[in-house]
Amino acid sequence: HMAAARKAITATKATNTFDGILIGASARLKNQLTANSPDQADRISNAVDEQAIALAPRRGDLEGEAARLFANTFTEEELIKISDFFGSETGSKYLDSTPILVRELDKAARIWANGIARDLAANVDKALAAPAN
Repeated sequence: HMAAARKAITATKATNTFDGILIGASARLKNQLTANSPDQADRISNAVDEQAIALAPRRGDLEGEAARLFANTFTEEELIKISDFFGSETGSKYLDSTPILVRELDKAARIWANGIARDLAANVDKALAAPAN
């Protein structure tokens, strides 16, 4: 079951966005420490890089947690189907297209919401302007 969960995680790229966590934390720490001690920039950069590399194996902990979550949510059969779909050409296209689709759908929803809010306010203004019964 866990093997199927790990395969589904890989196929769906479910944890790929987490790859930047350590990189981002390292960059923020370098900037913070360097701002306080610019004369130590090289030493700080080397120390942060060294410690980040030492912590990199802990990324496996997150993969393990993700696998447990997938295994608790889906049956082994479902995980196999998920892996098969997202491993296919269509599933891969879906994953590649999702960020653009989400961004465009969010944009469409904001435009729609603004129109609804505008029309609601206009309709309520009309209703309130009409004589009361």
